[in-house]
Amino acid sequence: MAINTPLMNVMTAAARKAGKAIVRDFGELEKLQVSRKGIADFVTRADTKAERVLHDELLRTRPHYSFVMEEGGTIEGPDKTHRWYIDPIDGTTNFLHGVPHFAISVALEREGQLVAGLVFNPITDDMFIAEKGKGAWHNETRLRVSGRREMGTALIATGIPNMGIEPAKREEFSSELSLMMAEVAGVRRFGAAALDLAWVAAGRYDAFWERGLSPWDVAAGIVIVREAGGLVSDLASEQDMLTSGSILASNGHLHGALLKVFKTRMRT
Repeated sequence: MAINTPLMNVMTAAARKAGKAIVRDFGELEKLQVSRKGIADFVTRADTKAERVLHDELLRTRPHYSFVMEEGGTIEGPDKTHRWYIDPIDGTTNFLHGVPHFAISVALEREGQLVAGLVFNPITDDMFIAEKGKGAWHNETRLRVSGRREMGTALIATGIPNMGIEPAKREEFSSELSLMMAEVAGVRRFGAAALDLAWVAAGRYDAFWERGLSPWDVAAGIVIVREAGGLVSDLASEQDMLTSGSILASNGHLHGALLKVFKTRMRT
């Protein structure tokens, strides 16, 4: 394995065990798609089951750490200086529709600093990992962000607000998207923020932005992008991604120009 530390061994083992259950459930989902009965409940059970596997495996090896989880909420352990962030299926809507683009996301925070991240698509067996000071990797390949410096050549990823988001937030996104489309070569929306961030680290995307995210959506990806040489901030150019819900990750070269786009929208 690219990073052969006790911490990363624990994280990858937990992710692969949860991934096996998700792959089985994804296969069953295809049968439910035909019947069109109970799909939403099935996905909820798949989410919960995968999260339980991750929680139990990580708790077994690090019994005192705290947890912040999408389904299970916050669990405070005796050790308040270490905190796991877990999203068992990031890209649940893709999973629900049988689209094989989703991921397990696991990150560790130590004394307020994110120090390790893992993003794993069990369907494609794509494992993205990073540990502070040890680089970022896709399976056995070292990751580096892209070298593009011109906005006009950049491919940018984003997330589109869903129907449950208030109209003002949808209008805010529409304004940002319109401004961005006028500046870059293309904008993509694949529906899994953790994978979007991993793809920035891999140089497939030059940047990614989104609002309304939860900490478990982005914590792992933040570490991976940073260790691949990229920059991460919130959309106000601060380091408040986990609490503000907004994020901009880039190859670094384009970060300033991208932030200007959001500042332009705020002035209009």
